[in-house]
Amino acid sequence: MTRYRTTTAAGVIAVFVLVLVFGSPPYGDWARDNANGTGALDLFLSVLTWPSWDFSADLPVRDVVAVMLRAILVVAFTALFLAALTAARSGSALAQLFIGWAAVVFAGAAAGLVTGIIQSDTSALAVFQLISSGATYGIFAGWIVGLATLRAPARR
Repeated sequence: MTRYRTTTAAGVIAVFVLVLVFGSPPYGDWARDNANGTGALDLFLSVLTWPSWDFSADLPVRDVVAVMLRAILVVAFTALFLAALTAARSGSALAQLFIGWAAVVFAGAAAGLVTGIIQSDTSALAVFQLISSGATYGIFAGWIVGLATLRAPARR
């Protein structure tokens, strides 16, 4: 089955499922209620909610657009970075794992930058915090995308 999918397609499917499942309002509510301890698993489960596509009626329209766009941009930027990075792939499984992982780190940071500029609070600190949160999301969730891209061919 793996030989029929490309690295970019495998990574996009994996990050799309991550954003769809862990960015969903029910999971976000569950994580806020249950993953609020100080353990590593609690941190991991909380970070997975970052590209949430939940929106609240009491938020300004710019913030609702930014939240929804963040989830879309994580998937789109992951596709972009995977396509760019797989062209120079060395062929080893470890390199492919790190390429998939790095693509999500870069995508999270880039999505944080773009949505930070769009949000109503566009201070430099707020933008840097979003970039940091996006990169942290990529560090914690990117290995899953890296594993999903293992042994998928790089088609150009």
